[in-house]
Parts: sequence; structure tokens; C-alpha cells
Amino acid sequence: MSSIADNIGSVTRRIQKATLKAGRPPASVHLLAVSKTRSAEDLRAAVAAGQMAFGENYLQEALDKMAALEDLPGIDWHFIGPIQSNKTRQIANAFSWVHSVDRLKIARRLSEQRDASLPPLNICLQVNINEEDSKSGCSLEELEGLTGAIGELPNLCLRGLMAIPDPDQPEAKLRASFRKLANALKNLRQGQPEAGPLDTLSMGMSGDMEMAIEEGATWVRVGTAVFGERPPKS
Repeated sequence: MSSIADNIGSVTRRIQKATLKAGRPPASVHLLAVSKTRSAEDLRAAVAAGQMAFGENYLQEALDKMAALEDLPGIDWHFIGPIQSNKTRQIANAFSWVHSVDRLKIARRLSEQRDASLPPLNICLQVNINEEDSKSGCSLEELEGLTGAIGELPNLCLRGLMAIPDPDQPEAKLRASFRKLANALKNLRQGQPEAGPLDTLSMGMSGDMEMAIEEGATWVRVGTAVFGERPPKS
């Protein structure tokens, strides 16, 4: 059974190889280790192997891990799950990134509730790129208006877009989904350069990270390939 350190090394090599193949700068793609349901000790092992960025889906679980790992400085916590309005205050102050902002109401609450002593909260707008009923996210048509409104909020830094394309679609359609998100970011950057850095595409997971990198991903969200298969629920 591979160790977490071995897995991180393998994933890092995959990222480097795909980045080189795409003709992109070596450090232009970052690994976000998706650590939902994983133990604090698993994260501790990942940190020992050099992994510092973790993506969490569930607020209370994440807060418990933060407390358990407070002796480890420099961990970069990203919230990547659906956001409930009554959780925005804790999310705004416990995390440095939120990848799953899908409506203006949530963005406003995050901005209003972010402690003024903290740097602006990095956010990505989640796009429902395949218009799936089961997934959160704004539509491509809503992006321009959302971007303009969020760009005026004082305690947020709009970094880019995130999507979770349907992994069961044919490869050509999956690639087209990644490309659609990349083009949407390009259009926003050209049309609203004042809205924020707009330098981030959060897309790609364990099974399709190479394709996502070829289409412009800057963060790949990888869980299984880092931590192994989750044990079956009892």
C-alpha cells in the first residue's frame, strides 16, 4: 500500500509532466489535496511530505482539523463545498480561499463578515458548466454581472472560476467543458480587468487532471490519488 508521501510524489510528477506537455511554466499549476473525510493524521503526513494546501467540504470537520493541526504553521485552507448562509462567518475567517461562491448573497456575506485584520479572502465563482440539476454553481450567462458586483466588495479578491464537470461524459465533451470554463475566464479578464486578478482556474481531479491542465487549470483538486480510496461506509 502506497504511503501518502509516495502518492503526493506521484501526483506531483503527473502535474509536472502535464504542465511541460502543455508548454506552460513549471510552477503554474498547484495541487490542492482534497481532504474531506480524511483524518488530521493523514493531513499531518501530507504536510510532512511538503503538501500545504488542503480543500475541505464540510465546515465543522475542517474546523476540527484546524484545531488538531494548529502546531503546524503555514497550512493553506481552501473551502470547496456548498456554502450555507449561516456558515459564512466561520468560513470567511477560517479559510484563505473559497472556491465555491455561486451567488452574490454569499459573496456579500463573506465580505461583510471577514475580519478587517485579515487579508482579502481569495474566492472563485463556481460555474455549473454542464447545467446539471444536482450541482451548485452559477450559469455562464450570470458570470459578467456577478463578476462586476463582486469586484466592488471590499474584503474579497476575485481570483477566477471553478467547475466540477460531469466526469461521466465522453472525453471530448469533458475537454470541451474545461475549455468552456477557460474561455469564460479569458472573456472576463478582457471585459472586466478591474474586477480582480482573474488568474485562477480550479478544475480537474484525480482522473482528469492532465486534461484540465492542458486546458488551463491552475489548481487541480485531488483527493483519491493523494490519500487513497476512502474506506467503505460501515
